[in-house]
Amino acid sequence: MAKPKSIKAALPGIGRILHKFAPQIRKQQALLCVSFIALVLETVMRLLEPWPLKFIFDQVILPQFESGAPAVEILANVQPMVLLTGLCVALVLIAGLRGATAYLSTVGLAIAATRIVTDVRANLYSHLQRLSLSFHSKAKSGDLITRVTYDVERLREVAVVAALPLFSNMLTVVGMIGVMFFLNWELALIAIAIGPLFLLSSVRMSRKIREVARVQRKREGAMAAVAAESMGAIKVVQALSLQTMLEQNFSTHNQKSLREAAQAQKLSAGLERTVEVLVAISTALVLWRGSLLVLRQAVTPGDLLVFTTYLKVAFKPMRQLAKYTGQIAKATASGERIVDLLDQVPDVQDLRGAKTAPDFRGAIRFERVSFFYETEHSTLHNINFKVQPGQHVALVGPSGGGKSTLVSLLLRFYDPQEGRILIDGHDLREYKLDSLRRQISIVLQDSVLFATTVRENIAYGCLGASDREVEAAAKLANAHDFILRLPQGYNTILGERGATLSGGQRQRIAIARAAIRKAPIVILDEPTTGLDNESERSVSEALDRLTQGCTTFLISHNLRATEHADQIFYIENGTILERGTHCELMQAGGSYANLYQLQAIDSVLSGGTDHAVA
Repeated sequence: MAKPKSIKAALPGIGRILHKFAPQIRKQQALLCVSFIALVLETVMRLLEPWPLKFIFDQVILPQFESGAPAVEILANVQPMVLLTGLCVALVLIAGLRGATAYLSTVGLAIAATRIVTDVRANLYSHLQRLSLSFHSKAKSGDLITRVTYDVERLREVAVVAALPLFSNMLTVVGMIGVMFFLNWELALIAIAIGPLFLLSSVRMSRKIREVARVQRKREGAMAAVAAESMGAIKVVQALSLQTMLEQNFSTHNQKSLREAAQAQKLSAGLERTVEVLVAISTALVLWRGSLLVLRQAVTPGDLLVFTTYLKVAFKPMRQLAKYTGQIAKATASGERIVDLLDQVPDVQDLRGAKTAPDFRGAIRFERVSFFYETEHSTLHNINFKVQPGQHVALVGPSGGGKSTLVSLLLRFYDPQEGRILIDGHDLREYKLDSLRRQISIVLQDSVLFATTVRENIAYGCLGASDREVEAAAKLANAHDFILRLPQGYNTILGERGATLSGGQRQRIAIARAAIRKAPIVILDEPTTGLDNESERSVSEALDRLTQGCTTFLISHNLRATEHADQIFYIENGTILERGTHCELMQAGGSYANLYQLQAIDSVLSGGTDHAVA
């Protein structure tokens, strides 16, 4: 492998990160320019800092030094005490100016870095919201959360704490090397002779540190995923007594992360010690040769003082580079994880020339639609049907047959590999996603509510809805009365995922959220499953009002809930095996009729048992 020849080459990924964040960086270019100017002025002050000491040493302390012409002839005629006082004042002024410019550059660049990273985090979160379900079905939510929070924050911290000081000091090094060559080229060559050794060791070690850091970041993402998954399903975890198993799983990742962190720290510490030895060797050689030159009167003691001061300051960035290599490597790994996420392209997105969808009537047509999640397994195969505006369609059949996938295609969560889907005679892909989905309401078996007020949960169905519209939707969903009985009524804040409500209450709020949308197309995916009889009646009444006059797709395993549908599709293995009304399918005596009769028998037996118990 070729040896990297620069810091950028030694830390691959930095260039990729900067390129990806270029739009955010350009927004802060004015502040960055001002900060950079302050940084250059700070560098100039650093270069000037030892010169008053040189003049004090050469012109005041050693006035009889026989070295030919003084360093600055004009100072030869100045009274020693005046010169001393002036040089001391100059030393203070230089230090004050350096402090002021350092403050401006540090604060300015820190503010710019914070703004850039804040913008990046907002873009990353927005990008995640728009990635297709095919991505989210494979990704781990804990890892994604880690990227949005911890990885982005690490970039900001390292930019301010490590990268900024290193850039400032490296700029100072360039200036100091130039001055050292001006003072004495021989000593300058001795001083920089260890440069190749330093670069060789730092490149080799930083590459190892970067690889360890990348593995550690993946490990931390895995830990976050395990924690998020277990916390999100804590009821199931406790019911199945999975705490010990999950704790062991988390502990395994935790211990591996600890070992990787220790390894990265050990590599970084080793690099720091190597640099210290190289600096000591260089300093010793310069002092030895410089002293000989002073004795030969080839340079002044003040020149040697400036030279050794520069040498000490110039090698400080090398120590810091060794010290912060681990942090920079971890930040690079974090940045690459963010860029990897931003590089993900949604499988489903607005096509070029997509237009805003007009108000739908609700006529839907599937033409030779085939879809598969994996190339080897077809989920839907050659689906063809028509639905007239306002018709109710029931999708029934065994689990895994493709019912939910079919309505997901209607929402364009996925696009079919073959065929097309039309609404009112136009391909779905002609329309912008947001304008399409705004005209489709959906009620799921496990409807998700957010940890905010009841009013806001309902209003999420139509952002900007008035309080009057929210309450009207709640009344339609049979939710208004129980909402008023909550502690703060519509302003009651719900627990995460609506955990503070019963299943029937959650479902009725979800129906209200769908109702306020006033969409011409409604999708119901097992909306009454798991509810008690009373809740099921309330929810069913609300659903009847919600779907009145709407083109409706109902997915249900309860065939009693589907028998009044205008069309019933019996779907199995991704194919519509039977279609028709309830009466037509019962007369056909096929799979639908057999399943309906089995459910009727189960219902009678269950009812008889209940009656006997009663």
